[in-house]
Amino acid sequence: MNHYVGIKEITSQSAWTQLLNQFGSPTFLQSWEWGEVQKKLGYEVLRLKISDCAVAQVIKIKAKRGSMLFVPHGPIFDKRLTSNIKQLAVAHESLLVFLKEVAQKESYAFIRIAPILVDNPSNRYIFKALGFHTSPIYMHAERVWVLDITKSEEELLRKMRKTTRYSIRKAEKEGVTIEKYPMSNNQSPISNRHFPIINLQSPIDLFWSIYEETANREGFTPFSKSFLQHEFDEFNRHDNALFLFGKINGKTEAAALVDFTKSTGFYHQGATSHHKVPVSYLLQWEAIREAKKRGCTHYNFWGTLQPGRTPKNWHGLSLFKQGFGGYQVDYVPTQDYIINPLKYFLSYLYEQYLKWHRGV
Repeated sequence: MNHYVGIKEITSQSAWTQLLNQFGSPTFLQSWEWGEVQKKLGYEVLRLKISDCAVAQVIKIKAKRGSMLFVPHGPIFDKRLTSNIKQLAVAHESLLVFLKEVAQKESYAFIRIAPILVDNPSNRYIFKALGFHTSPIYMHAERVWVLDITKSEEELLRKMRKTTRYSIRKAEKEGVTIEKYPMSNNQSPISNRHFPIINLQSPIDLFWSIYEETANREGFTPFSKSFLQHEFDEFNRHDNALFLFGKINGKTEAAALVDFTKSTGFYHQGATSHHKVPVSYLLQWEAIREAKKRGCTHYNFWGTLQPGRTPKNWHGLSLFKQGFGGYQVDYVPTQDYIINPLKYFLSYLYEQYLKWHRGV
């Protein structure tokens, strides 16, 4: 591969993770593990260092929605530079020049970047000036709900919505148990009443049973079982994944898959039966506590309702997440740079259909 000035491919897992952690590890989508998940799905992955100020993991996608070079929640910048518009613009321009040549050589129709820059006029202008325009559809959350978990557990509980705090306590009193897989090396195998540690033979099967039920009830297209398996396997390989199962009377009524970076726990996959006992509230509280135990500074509840971009039926889920306290973060909307206008137009039409099908 030709190396442009300031662009270098990183092929070492330790070197990549060190850079990601150095830049704050604000997303799992730029982690080494996520790249390995994409490889298992059949996509090629490029991991690029941009000068000494940023990294960008690029997924080469050829699918129904079109052929694209995709940067999920990236590039990731040194925190000290996120307010330096000039340097952000220069880095994005360098990345675009590099990706344009790859796209033209390998017949990709467009370049798509889902930025992790805060949505404001200055950051939007970076992309507009380079010839990008807003994608018709999101691929990863553009509005997330984040909780600062550096505070004590007592303070976190105090900052929650009153009904959320009540629901946690009610679930405890009703005998809800939260089971976790896998067991951490530093945890005792002895269970306590509310938070036993278990060693399930097939956590994917248990998760899938309630996840599939949730998808059918709520009318969304679920990730495939093999995708969930790949996600868990790759993050768990580096002790960065945890399944949590909320049970009452021995039956699983809520479940979650949480992925971790050095700084943050991410509630990426979830499912619930909507049991009359608020099982999911206690499950989320234990996920937050787990992130604190791992030394994370934030817990990211992932996507919340964003009119015009997300399905309308996200309203209830968003209220649930917001009840735990925290704050909203809006990222610059997903951006597209067209390489092949005709192929992009066909992709655009397909994604308009997807947008309608999602109920946006």
